Amino acid sequence: MSNEEATRPQDEEQPQQEGVEQASVEQATEAQQAEPVENLEAPTVESLMEEVAALQAKVTEQSDSVIRAQAEVQNIRRRAERDVENAHKFALDKFSSDLLPVIDSLERALEAAENLENEAVKAMRDGVELTLKMFVDTLGKHGIEQLNPMGEPFNPEFHQAMSMVPNPDMEPNSVMAVMQKGYVLKGRLVRPAMVVVSKAP
Repeated sequence: MSNEEATRPQDEEQPQQEGVEQASVEQATEAQQAEPVENLEAPTVESLMEEVAALQAKVTEQSDSVIRAQAEVQNIRRRAERDVENAHKFALDKFSSDLLPVIDSLERALEAAENLENEAVKAMRDGVELTLKMFVDTLGKHGIEQLNPMGEPFNPEFHQAMSMVPNPDMEPNSVMAVMQKGYVLKGRLVRPAMVVVSKAP
């Protein structure tokens, strides 16, 4: 027997062995695929509901945060607008306070010259009275109003009681004399009126 004839059966056996091995691998793969997957569990309805509830809670929380942020922005805007409005509205507060002593002086000058019959004094009094009227009217155009509560009920928000005097002719707790007039700027008190208040005898 030649060497060529001796090696031929071995060469023919190798493809057969490779075919057997490939078939074994394919069978093993099919067996693995056929085995049921035990480790992967399908989600239950309860777990899905819990997840949905958690997501809804998170969405609600985020929505609340957005709403609170929007409300805070609106509040800041309103406060800024109110501050600007008050700044314009009460810009004359300090200025009007500085002018009030001038008005007080003019009023005292009129009171001092009230009973004088001298013609020169009378002419001067008329001039002071006209000046005072123009002064008060100008303040009124800018929202500054005079408080002269003679005969009115005492109001502690706008009146400052200097004394209380028994008076049978007036209702108790009424203003029976005004020692110094008060002023308000667009409803806000600039200076209270100094008054004498009546009380029961």
